[in-house]
Amino acid sequence: MDLYNETCFECSKVITNKYSTSFSLGIKAFDKKFQYPIYAIYGFVRYADEIVDTFHDQDKNNLILKFRTDTYLAIQEKISLNPVLHSFQQVVNEYLIEVDLIDAFLKSMEMDLDKTSYTDDSYKEYIYGSAEVVGLMCLRVFCEGDQSLYTKLLPMARSLGSAFQKINFLRDIKSDYEERGRTYFPDVDFSRFTETDKKEIEKDIKIDFDDALEGIKKLPAGSKLGVYIAYVYYLQLFKKIQNTSANTIANKRIRVSDTHKLFLMAQALIKSKLNYV
Repeated sequence: MDLYNETCFECSKVITNKYSTSFSLGIKAFDKKFQYPIYAIYGFVRYADEIVDTFHDQDKNNLILKFRTDTYLAIQEKISLNPVLHSFQQVVNEYLIEVDLIDAFLKSMEMDLDKTSYTDDSYKEYIYGSAEVVGLMCLRVFCEGDQSLYTKLLPMARSLGSAFQKINFLRDIKSDYEERGRTYFPDVDFSRFTETDKKEIEKDIKIDFDDALEGIKKLPAGSKLGVYIAYVYYLQLFKKIQNTSANTIANKRIRVSDTHKLFLMAQALIKSKLNYV
């Protein structure tokens, strides 16, 4: 069974490495005991997201329903022949991740199947389920059963997830709008995306980022650097977006090169050693 468990975690690690250089480099900076659990969480949320974003020739409603059913069955039975779900259920059961968080996440994925525009309330609900709860799942791992620490850091973990997701929305405006017909930001017409629209969204993200940094500083030592590296990557992406016109944002995907990410990682390591974080 140990070999099967390890193989399943390794599958989630491969998924993370293939889909995200940013998070992969951040996870490598975690204490080893945290690496497999965070790979498992990322693999789970990545594959659910793939169902609603990528499998256009498939019955997405049926696939996400089956994914939901199989997820809860894996958690209940504490085993699955799906390696992604098997590694995820181990983390859920070991770290007592609440089913409410998982349900909120899957509900947001289901919203992507038929929802193309959002009100203030549905926008907040979507961001909570698609991003904030993922941060809370990871926080459960980092706190290792310390409920007091989890409660203290919960608002800031939500802010970090929220900031990451809103930046993703800005980065992916073109593909979301043109390929999937989605507009996440309420009251924004992306056929006429203006500098005023962009600055209002950026103001909101800045508040989330500032709040999140305070939480990162209070994380346990084994997780702080890895989360900070992810924060630094997204902060750099945010700065590039701030320095790019609304018209360009609406027509081109902004990214940070892998070479620059390695440079940012080195900077983060130096700051960590000098106790700046």
